[in-house]
Amino acid sequence: MPEIPVGNQAFDLTFHPTSSTVYVGLLTGEIKAFNYSDSESDWEYSKAFTLRPTKRSCRGLATSPTGDRLYSVSKDKALHTIDTSVGKVVESIPNAHESAINRIARLMPNMLATGDDEGVIKLWDPRKFTEIRAYTHHFDFITDFLWLEDKKHVVATSGDGTLSVLDVRASKTEPFAQSEDQEDELLSIVPFKGNTKIAVGTQLGVISIFNRSAGWGDCVDRVPGHPHSVDTLCALPASLSPGTDVIATGSSDGLIRLLQLLPHKFLGVVADHGEFPIERIRLDRAGEGKWLGSVSHDDLLKLTNLEDALEESGDEDEGEGEGEGDDESDGDGVVGREDDLDRDSDSESDEEQEEDEVKVKARKTSLQGADDEKDEESRKEDETTKNDSDSEEEAPKKKRQKRQKTKVEIKQAGKQVDHHGSGIAPGTASFFSDL
Repeated sequence: MPEIPVGNQAFDLTFHPTSSTVYVGLLTGEIKAFNYSDSESDWEYSKAFTLRPTKRSCRGLATSPTGDRLYSVSKDKALHTIDTSVGKVVESIPNAHESAINRIARLMPNMLATGDDEGVIKLWDPRKFTEIRAYTHHFDFITDFLWLEDKKHVVATSGDGTLSVLDVRASKTEPFAQSEDQEDELLSIVPFKGNTKIAVGTQLGVISIFNRSAGWGDCVDRVPGHPHSVDTLCALPASLSPGTDVIATGSSDGLIRLLQLLPHKFLGVVADHGEFPIERIRLDRAGEGKWLGSVSHDDLLKLTNLEDALEESGDEDEGEGEGEGDDESDGDGVVGREDDLDRDSDSESDEEQEEDEVKVKARKTSLQGADDEKDEESRKEDETTKNDSDSEEEAPKKKRQKRQKTKVEIKQAGKQVDHHGSGIAPGTASFFSDL
């Protein structure tokens, strides 16, 4: 898999819409541009330019339709316009928001959207670099944007547990629609089924499905399976997955998976950033290419050839079908690695139970041996004092408590899926604190 060292932790990336150039925003405030070859057999890259508009972290990037302009937002509340032909800042708004800006998206050729840590969304005209209007209905950080061209709507997801729909043609500053509280942080959003349905990644690892025809009030389906938060999503073009709807998911466990929707089916893992959370994934050529770019906390930009990945996934499915017969007749089955929960639950439970019994027996034997040694020593000691007597009475109780604690630890160690807590995932937390 091609890799480009970027020199520091990356928060966002975006591709030039027509050429083989990728831009990366870093924790140090730097923005780096790289040119890369389109062929994997003789793949190579070169640095196009590096600039540092601010000393605070660069959190978001977006390009103009032609790619001649690159827009960046940062923790210092600034919005910058960069001329990509020379790699220099041509316009800046120092205090575009009152809080640190977290996300930026190009909606139309002459409209940008930005969202900050306090939930404020602003629309901008990049020609005059002036604010069009602001929305304040969210009360927590804006995580992602989705543009719906047919209705001229922008959908925003937020850490407050709701998504909202904004009609950019209306002059009012109230949302066109807003969902009910999903009781979970909404972190990423992507369309599928010809933009009629929407997939939303959440903090708990569940992907919520919204149907536009059913309204935006609540999700109509949920897709479990990710053991950690789904921080970023990317839709694959029809050229790569004809006849099916496939999305790429980036999780805080460091894995990038391919997921088929309706019917739901995990196709496998295509990239791995180790134990570091995935900050952002994007597809080149304005979402119609084959290279999937991903950034994490490992100071690397990884490029994955999805054409090859999907071919390998298809070969694996054929091999599994020959060996399993009718086992895959159910369209809602899940396939892939162990991380994708592709195992029989009954056999897994039996194996875990046997392992637990063996561990408990071994622990009991060890404890019994310790008890015998302690009893032998205690017989040699003076048992006439009250302190010694009290110690002997408390010993069995402590041993029972220790055995119970051991059993709990063994059961916990046997669990395969982390059900989280109520906190923010490591990748998300570090994202907003900028380390």
